[in-house]
Amino acid sequence: MFDLIVIIRVSETPDIALVADALSRMRALCLAEDGCVSWEAYQSHEEPSRFVLVEHWASRAHWEAHDAGDAIQKIYIPEIMPRIEREVHPSVRIRSGHEGATV
Repeated sequence: MFDLIVIIRVSETPDIALVADALSRMRALCLAEDGCVSWEAYQSHEEPSRFVLVEHWASRAHWEAHDAGDAIQKIYIPEIMPRIEREVHPSVRIRSGHEGATV
């Protein structure tokens, strides 16, 4: 499993609704991609210009192949990227007991 957290900050207030709409349109496309286990976008109540994407892929290779898909090529790059700053964090889930991750 390959887990990814993406933190997005929208630069200009008028672009917040545009980014939220684009992210909502991306969801179905991402979920239809080979290897996408789950894909969710969250918007902060406290700071509406901040979004968090939580993605779970079957493998890193599946996530890397995601770059060529319609969600990225037709929505994320042209509609979202020009309006945001972002942090991309490949991540590992913290588990209880001896199953904890080591980085």
